[in-house]
Amino acid sequence: MQPFVRETGVVVPMDRPNVDTDQIIPKQFLKRIERTGFGQFLFNDWRFRPDGSLDPDFELNRPGYENATILLAGRNFGSGSSREHAPWALDDYGFRAIIAPSYADIFYSNCFKNGILPVILPEGIVNDLMARATERPGYRLTVDLERGVISDEEEGDIASFDVDPFRRHCLLEGLDDIGLTLQHEAAVTTYEQRRSASLPVTTPQGAEV
Repeated sequence: MQPFVRETGVVVPMDRPNVDTDQIIPKQFLKRIERTGFGQFLFNDWRFRPDGSLDPDFELNRPGYENATILLAGRNFGSGSSREHAPWALDDYGFRAIIAPSYADIFYSNCFKNGILPVILPEGIVNDLMARATERPGYRLTVDLERGVISDEEEGDIASFDVDPFRRHCLLEGLDDIGLTLQHEAAVTTYEQRRSASLPVTTPQGAEV
């Protein structure tokens, strides 16, 4: 998993509450077995018109928000089903951080497991950032996990945020569940070798030797 220390990037505002995972990545695109390739289908029903062309009115398609890496969202972002494909799609599209007043619990947890930082800020601050990003397409923020602050070039530090210490450690080090297990690879190998040596050897007829 890619570590997250800090991200400076273009902010795209999505001022919609209760955006659910079926809008983030619609169910018809869940057939892939890899974690990659989902970005092209992110917000598919909103990004594209019925004829397959881009909808110019959708937030991600408006001029100035190309290559955005920070998503500003409304409250209860990621509600609905628990599909892990939602953070996969956001990550594959290029988003490294999300800022919202609140998240659905499972989606929030899945973000940390897939290298995305979901920041929780008071709704008033989120609304202020929404206004800036809407009025000034191309507006950039820095989300600094190491310091626990959000800043921009004009005002400096804007807001601070808290993250559970364990989740913060995993993101800073780029450790998903597999990475955490591999930190103990030597101990696991030693255990497996000892266990294998202690097991009885059986003949083809099933008798122990």
